[in-house]
Amino acid sequence: MDIGRLMSIIIGSILINNFILTRFLGCCPFLGVSKDTDSSIGMGLAVIFVMTLASSICWVVERYILMSLGIEYLRTLVFILVIAVLVQMVEAIILKTSPGLYKSLGIYLPLITTNCAVLGVAFLNSDKSYNFIESTIHGFGGGVGFMLALILMSCIRERIQFSKIPKPFAGTPIVFITTGLMAMAFIGFAGLIIQ
Repeated sequence: MDIGRLMSIIIGSILINNFILTRFLGCCPFLGVSKDTDSSIGMGLAVIFVMTLASSICWVVERYILMSLGIEYLRTLVFILVIAVLVQMVEAIILKTSPGLYKSLGIYLPLITTNCAVLGVAFLNSDKSYNFIESTIHGFGGGVGFMLALILMSCIRERIQFSKIPKPFAGTPIVFITTGLMAMAFIGFAGLIIQ
């Protein structure tokens, strides 16, 4: 077990290859839930849980079921099914433990099922030939990066509410501009040289 490789996977998935800000996956819940910090934390924790479990379960299903039966072409369908089951489980847990959070997340909680970041992490694990531990770490790091982006955006949006924004930029335009600036900052972690 190479600890350095695992550290590079987790740091890479949080900062350098952030699913929202550098891969632009999962933007719908990012823009919808980042209006307040409490909802962002709740959604972030739910995504961490789903991404981590989806990464490990999808790895096991692909290696031991799909590949052994020679039906790898069903990968997309099976991954979506695994993710849907996990999201239903998370939704039931949040409804029982925190009805207020469940209500504040609204439609965005079931949308984790179709969140392309969750499906993307399962495909990236497969494409990069990660082993079980690397897949799980990548899923966890991807979820933490997702949560980081949500919390940063929610903090900025809460400040924007009390700022004087020129009328043409008020509302959605300033959110997109802010997201673009955040994305450029995260791309800077990769050392990308823009010419």
